[in-house]
Amino acid sequence: MKILVVTGSPRKNGNTEIMAEAFGSATEQNGHQVTIRRLSALHVAPCLGCKYCFSHNGVCAQKDDMNQLLDDLEQTDLLVLASPIYWFDISAQTKCFIDRMYAFACKGFHVSAIAMLLNSGAAGVYGAAEAQLNAISSYLKWENKGAVEVPGMAEKGSMHDSEGLQRVRDFAKSL
Repeated sequence: MKILVVTGSPRKNGNTEIMAEAFGSATEQNGHQVTIRRLSALHVAPCLGCKYCFSHNGVCAQKDDMNQLLDDLEQTDLLVLASPIYWFDISAQTKCFIDRMYAFACKGFHVSAIAMLLNSGAAGVYGAAEAQLNAISSYLKWENKGAVEVPGMAEKGSMHDSEGLQRVRDFAKSL
């Protein structure tokens, strides 16, 4: 299976990227092909809603790094969105990526499944992200593989010492 992990934290080498790396390593050990794309290192502008993509077979009018991500999506079986929770929802960077997937609204997706890797400083803040995951999978008819949620990540690097990291690995191995 080809897996694309998109990390949406603006913090380089933080807890979200630690989760993504652990997930990637565990899935590769099971024979899956994993690509990790870090939005912190890419320029992905917000969707313009211009619908250029509708008349150009999913090609976006904007010439930024989202075009590489759209190319990745054409080869992806499972999309994994990795995001910190900021103010009760996924990061703005993650949401921007999701919005830009609109380019394939008419063309359709190769993707058949979706999952999330989420972390936060506090427990009980995942409702909006869970709703987003459920809505995407329901609307696009993708299999919902679920989410791993790791609270208590108050400091950069907290993930290294968290039991949640093993849950990320176990989740990856279960695919």
